[in-house]
Amino acid sequence: MSKLRVGVAGAGHFGRFHALKLAASKRATLAGVYDLNPERAALVAREAGSVPMGFEALLAACDALVVAAPAEAHFELAGAALRAGKHVLVEKPIAATLAEADALAALATEHRVILQVGHLLRYSAEHKAISERMSRPLYLDCVRIAPFKPRGTDVSVILDLMIHDLDFVLSLVDSEIESVDAVGAPVASEHEDIANARVRFVNGCVATITASRISLKTERKMRLFSQEGYMSVDFASRKLMMIGRERGFPLPGTGGGRIEEITWKEHDTLEAEHAAFVASILDGAPVVVDAAAGRRALAAALMVAGSMSNSRATAEASGLIRSA
Repeated sequence: MSKLRVGVAGAGHFGRFHALKLAASKRATLAGVYDLNPERAALVAREAGSVPMGFEALLAACDALVVAAPAEAHFELAGAALRAGKHVLVEKPIAATLAEADALAALATEHRVILQVGHLLRYSAEHKAISERMSRPLYLDCVRIAPFKPRGTDVSVILDLMIHDLDFVLSLVDSEIESVDAVGAPVASEHEDIANARVRFVNGCVATITASRISLKTERKMRLFSQEGYMSVDFASRKLMMIGRERGFPLPGTGGGRIEEITWKEHDTLEAEHAAFVASILDGAPVVVDAAAGRRALAAALMVAGSMSNSRATAEASGLIRSA
């Protein structure tokens, strides 16, 4: 197989980016584009130098499928592709429910095909910079806020934005979740637009994660504490500062502490994700974000949503907020 034939199902915001990356790939070729809106599929296909197709025709024409449709369609589209023996890269979240996630994983195993989940940050330079410096965090504080955009409001801010940081945290913390305490509220859409979650792990680690899509500015920051040291990360400016004992320059008055300040040069993360997908199929490389990782992130997001629902019910009962 010289070039992997990859189709794209879903020609929205992210589907367009997937199609353009595949069209420029050295090891893959864009087999076609499908969308429920034929005009949108034709527009994206034309821009990417490909052709719009019906879903069944696209499955017949490809070796692998990128599923970039809305979350509620992930199970149907990815499931059909897996049953047809096609490798699948499905955007996050892997599915809408844990039962659907389990079914997709079982189909991939049954048909011996690759199922990769599109948690994009796992392929980023920032993830590498953090994970190689801190492997046993005790406390994490993550903030991800952005101005309102209509795109993505078909789901809550948990599945739209927070799930990125949930997966990031889960990739660093080698422990099961013990409990979640979360609050949130819908402001500009039908679903929660702002949320805060405190996640406790069995090993004692605690993560506080804040996500908002109704802020006046964009901000992404993270603080991490462990026996390895203290780390502060500003993703917008691509700056990381760590105080520890292993790296950097001596820090007077800290009893042997050292300080390291670095910046990183971000690469094309989507291109890296595609390259990993193709390498898993053609070269047998390990799947970086497999179905189990996708399920774990979804489970965490659903725990946050469940806790948020309980908090909202309590607030309604006490008169703090009006019931819908």
